[in-house]
Amino acid sequence: MEEEKNENNDEIKELGLQSVPEADQRIQFIQIIGQIEGHGVLPSQTKTTKYEHIIPELISMENNAKVEGVLIVLNTVGGDVEAGLAISEMINSLSKPTVSLVIGGGHSIGVPLATSANYSFISPSATMIIHPIRMNGLVLGVPQTFEYFNKMQERITEFIVRTSKINKENLKEMMTKTNDLLNDMGTILIGKQAVDCGLIDEVGGIKESIKKLNELIEIKKP
Repeated sequence: MEEEKNENNDEIKELGLQSVPEADQRIQFIQIIGQIEGHGVLPSQTKTTKYEHIIPELISMENNAKVEGVLIVLNTVGGDVEAGLAISEMINSLSKPTVSLVIGGGHSIGVPLATSANYSFISPSATMIIHPIRMNGLVLGVPQTFEYFNKMQERITEFIVRTSKINKENLKEMMTKTNDLLNDMGTILIGKQAVDCGLIDEVGGIKESIKKLNELIEIKKP
């Protein structure tokens, strides 16, 4: 009884729930929230998604015969480019059907995370910010730094173009706009705007996402 009480208290503390419903193993759910944490540890008060947590989960889902589809829910401000791109490539390489849903924001490196799934949704009020990569901390003012930035940007651009319907020239134009964001370069897309430009497949929510995932699972079955 004492163990059950402690477990219930932990559920209330961590999830705000008195009881956690059993997950349907057939469809697995991954949440990508807050800031994508890379090799450096972010402050404890920052909401983070750690790549060392997500990657083993994805491998486990790929190896589990009971798992037939994966739903990825995003509400992220972006974060570490290498870690975000690594998770994106992992999602894109899964053999199981995948659907992504942007519910609050899918900013910066959250863009390739959203497009990495087989089919993508965005809620009507959700936003996505497309901008060039930037780096914090010490930056050496040498030509090699520019080349590194250029190659990293090209990797992200190529991935987004490969996994969505957006045109490369349009994507680059959005990244370099100077009149959309205050004191910054880039473009903000709200809901249907992300669909109209070919970045996201459809406007929808949880209901539409699960329905589409079930359709993809049925198509995948022999």
